Amino acid sequence: MQHHAKRTILGVIPARLASTRLSGKVLRPICGRPMLHHVFARASRCELLDDLVVATDSKEVYDYCVVDQMKVCMTSDRHASGTDRIHEVMQSLPADIYVNIQGDEPMIRPAHLEVLLQPFLNDPSIQVSTLKTPITADEAHNPNCVKVVTAVDGRALYFSRCAIPYNRDQTPEPRYFKHLGLYAYSRSALDRFHRLSASLLEQAEKLEQLRFLEHGIPISVTETPYDTIGVDTEDDLLRVEQYFRELDPSDRV
Repeated sequence: MQHHAKRTILGVIPARLASTRLSGKVLRPICGRPMLHHVFARASRCELLDDLVVATDSKEVYDYCVVDQMKVCMTSDRHASGTDRIHEVMQSLPADIYVNIQGDEPMIRPAHLEVLLQPFLNDPSIQVSTLKTPITADEAHNPNCVKVVTAVDGRALYFSRCAIPYNRDQTPEPRYFKHLGLYAYSRSALDRFHRLSASLLEQAEKLEQLRFLEHGIPISVTETPYDTIGVDTEDDLLRVEQYFRELDPSDRV
């Protein structure tokens, strides 16, 4: 029986300071510690990651990471997306699989990363994986909540800000799934993404993952029961703070 060498898995947290909707959000405090501290501490509990690094274009974020003893890489300030920032990290930190862990997802759990990486552990041909979680029809109609529909084998058919699938006869209610923006990519998929120009669907929906689909690169989608609140507004920040206050202190990091 062939034994495959274990593939190395690097977690990368893209962390820009210049956010359009919520200024300086990755350093905004949640229960007294910057959001980035929570993301890093919670992600680092996942035993599948061989290493974890913050990728930033901000001196302020870089300096904070050094003080807080989080591994950090300074990257260009010209990247259009977190995926491009991770591609830059790939040039200096080699790994087989890269995990994109958004710096504004403080509710991340090791369980998210374990489920995200499962397709790679089961099937060496997987190129990209991501997550979905069930939502109500009401939530499905919010354009800030990105929906995904998948094939029977778990591959993504489409991601949209629209409520998909469209329920024509209004019975019975279809199941809606929210896309959680965590990704794992093989080196080659990350390389291809970077070389391809932004696709038409990607530009229309403002969803970078559509570049993979539009160019025929399959995305494997796994379901998780754990929703998260990606922080884009002051209101999101308050809701996350409330979530952390109600957590068992041992879970709070």
